Amino acid sequence: LGLGNTCFIRPELFPGDIVEYPRNKYFSHFGVYYGERDGVPYVAHLTCRDSDTKLLLYGRALRSEVKLDPLELLGKKYKVNNMLDDTHPPRDFHGVVKPAIEDMMGREVTFDILFHNSEHQATLFRYGVKKSEQIDEIYEYIMPAWKKLFKEKQL
Repeated sequence: LGLGNTCFIRPELFPGDIVEYPRNKYFSHFGVYYGERDGVPYVAHLTCRDSDTKLLLYGRALRSEVKLDPLELLGKKYKVNNMLDDTHPPRDFHGVVKPAIEDMMGREVTFDILFHNSEHQATLFRYGVKKSEQIDEIYEYIMPAWKKLFKEKQL
């Protein structure tokens, strides 16, 4: 590899790894690496069927589902983020995670930015625990604004 070449080194992925796609300063999208199909790497992720405007207005979308998509379809920039490995043992991919993903595919799921987002879904698959560190970090900033909207019956 020449030092003058600009190249982006892809992280090594193992089935069951949580893949994080940074979206903006505050949020990332998450999926679980599923493995390859016909030489193409795939990620299982929670995605919304509803329009993004409804999601932005209310923080929830009633019609969401777990889908399998090619890894790079979700973004060229991504990293492995198995954030709970220190505190929660990852579940067996072939015995538990893969069947759970296949069971969820096509089912309608309620997406909720605070309680069931793509990070919650990814940690639920890998660890059997729903957790969203990005929401934990910004929760204290969101809640006062949302409480005001609730009081004014706008949310």
